[in-house]
Amino acid sequence: MSHGNRILIIDDHPLFRKGVAQLIAMAPHLEVVAEASSGEQGLAKAKELDPDLILLDLHMTGMGGIETLKAIRDADLECRVMILTVSDNADDLVAAIRSGADGYLLKDMEPEDLLAAIDEALNGRTVIGERLNGLLARAIREEATAKQRDTATLTEREHEILHDLAQGLSNKLIARDLKITEATVKVHVKNLLKKLGFRSRLEAAVWAVGRTKR
Repeated sequence: MSHGNRILIIDDHPLFRKGVAQLIAMAPHLEVVAEASSGEQGLAKAKELDPDLILLDLHMTGMGGIETLKAIRDADLECRVMILTVSDNADDLVAAIRSGADGYLLKDMEPEDLLAAIDEALNGRTVIGERLNGLLARAIREEATAKQRDTATLTEREHEILHDLAQGLSNKLIARDLKITEATVKVHVKNLLKKLGFRSRLEAAVWAVGRTKR
């Protein structure tokens, strides 16, 4: 069993869960290590198995997706977490990103697109469904207009890291690109988020992309 492609599915709809598991089974390089029907069960499985990627439903009975996501992040697990939901609500999307999601996809996407998105996420990239990108950018921009954000306070290194964040790169990929350690990247990311007044790296990334496009 190769490491680097182990997936946990947390979803309270058995039919959907089985469908996704069967789809993933068609890709020889991916492996579903477990399925969970609730947030509580999913969190326990995540701690036990330490998967590489978790596909997480948002609206579940009992412990919801955001709560589960926060608990996974609090447990300090290294895994990537991608939300897979029916909700295209901007509030849900922003809440998920702020709680540490590495991606946000809608359940009505094409199967081959989902497999491609899983590969992207496993390779350290942030994945957001096409329809949602504009939604997230708009939500963050509207909020950002209330706060005047200025990149002039950033150091040259922080500028480079913000540029890489806007490309959707993970800390590991940024470290490789800039030839610095992952720990150093984490410190820089923390500093630039504080300077710009963002609560998550993805918000900063979307904002940076929005700035260069306008």
